Amino acid sequence: MAESEGSAARAADGSRASMSIGEVLAHLRADFPDMTISKLRFLESEGLVEPERTASGYRKYSWDDVARLTYILTAQRDHYLPLRVIREHLASMDEGRMPPGGGVSARPPLVAVDELPTAGDFDTGYGDARLSRAEVADRAQISDAQLRDLEQYGLVAARSGYYDADALEIAKVVGQLARFGVEPRHLRAYRSAADREIGLFEQVVAPLARQRGPEAHARAAETVRELAALSLRLHAALVQAGLRDQLGR
Repeated sequence: MAESEGSAARAADGSRASMSIGEVLAHLRADFPDMTISKLRFLESEGLVEPERTASGYRKYSWDDVARLTYILTAQRDHYLPLRVIREHLASMDEGRMPPGGGVSARPPLVAVDELPTAGDFDTGYGDARLSRAEVADRAQISDAQLRDLEQYGLVAARSGYYDADALEIAKVVGQLARFGVEPRHLRAYRSAADREIGLFEQVVAPLARQRGPEAHARAAETVRELAALSLRLHAALVQAGLRDQLGR
């Protein structure tokens, strides 16, 4: 029973529509740099993805929508499949059947729990959004009191009265950790560790950042993504090794 309830909770997380079209675009551009808002709207007009709409008419995407878009774009880029064939694949998957030919191997979004993120999951240009306090709490599914705790312990901070998309992502993760009884006060060590990593990685990236030109900037951004992915993998390995006795393995 507990396992089925956990599966239902994960399914609900995937289906919850909480991302704006701009946030989806920022996520997809890590793997599909040529992606545009116009193409997102085109795929919607073709009926391949159907984001929810707010009362004001704004699009709201879920992680299931992002996974669907990743599948579509991978099928186009890597397999040269026309939209007609992709539509057939999606229809098969919607009905719980295997797509013709086994389908397309598409990397799941960052929230997948069965594999660790790679460099492509990290977007260094993800902090341009301007979100109000109420928007952050609503999209992250946390209370205003929890958001105050995040600020108190240095996990997020408003800039000129607004929060960026990085603050929203932090709030979402903390909200998910809260389901396991982990509170913001427990996460002060993460802030300290992140600050130390930032200092270390700045030393690595600084020579590239000082160079001029878009190519040097692109190399610096890619280096940051690689470092972020490697850091997370190292952290996961260290935690797993430390808990091995507790896990009985």
